Amino acid sequence: MSVLVNFAIFPTDKGTSISPYVARVERAIRALGFQSQLGPMSTVVETETMAEALRVLQASYDALAEDCTRVYCTATFDIKQSPMGRMQAKVQSVESKI
Repeated sequence: MSVLVNFAIFPTDKGTSISPYVARVERAIRALGFQSQLGPMSTVVETETMAEALRVLQASYDALAEDCTRVYCTATFDIKQSPMGRMQAKVQSVESKI
């Protein structure tokens, strides 16, 4: 199975420059060892199970919870009974048609 989760998570109580907090989240994701892709407004992570995807979200929240009193998160999931590697394959499919 392949679970793609596209999500944004950030504190709303730390002003307009939140890149240090986004960096914290990215370090937490990378520490879990899942394939991820940082974008300008969100991050995509691919896992083999929904439980793992939810663990990524929990670790991301935990990275902020220590000193952020308000955290915003939005997430979308694409869950498919197929092999891993869809994160790159979906992009390559579109690129090959351009």
